[in-house]
Amino acid sequence: MNTAIILAGGRGSRMQSDIPKQYIQLGGRPLLFYTIDAFEKCSDIDDIILVASDEYMEYCRFEIVEKYNLKKVSSIVVGGKERYDSVFQGLKQVHDRNIGNVLIHDGARACVNEDVIKRCIDGAGQYQACIAAVPVKDTIKVADAEGFASHTPDRKMLWQIQTPQAFQTALIYEAYKKMYADVQKGNITDDAMVVEKYTDADVKLVMGDYHNIKVTTPEDLDIAKLFLNI
Repeated sequence: MNTAIILAGGRGSRMQSDIPKQYIQLGGRPLLFYTIDAFEKCSDIDDIILVASDEYMEYCRFEIVEKYNLKKVSSIVVGGKERYDSVFQGLKQVHDRNIGNVLIHDGARACVNEDVIKRCIDGAGQYQACIAAVPVKDTIKVADAEGFASHTPDRKMLWQIQTPQAFQTALIYEAYKKMYADVQKGNITDDAMVVEKYTDADVKLVMGDYHNIKVTTPEDLDIAKLFLNI
């Protein structure tokens, strides 16, 4: 059983839009449609859980899932205050938390493709935990507190992290329960961090795709249109 949890509860303030970026129309359809559709069309995905904000629950149900006949979406649940809260709400909806794999994906990454999804499923099956990523193309500088370059890490060792992030279901669920029991968990920005901090599992990097961008700012919409061929 391979379950995709798609996070669509963000506000997207950098988009400078009156509506969250995942609901902006692209080619006559909401951006989020293309994200869900990529998982819908992947033969290895059995179930999709959509996590949205309370005010967009009905929109997701009627204007996306039902309108476009997305049959693999079994649940639409309300997200939480932080990203990890939304992920945990999705994890609680997984049919059997003792078997299979979970793929956690940003709703604004609409250009994800089937090859990336399948590589993540294979990676979770083989390594317990994996994340889609691509080698960085640019030189990276680490800055000090005053904004001066302090050092330059070896570019060959640096990867840009994407989603999906895929895990064996029991591993990620238990990791999240341990995180919630930790009152000093600190700043958690992605799911791999939860596994790294609260389990002994190593997280494998699997090849993502440079087209698999996260639509964040207005210019990203034009790039997404190009990649989606719409």
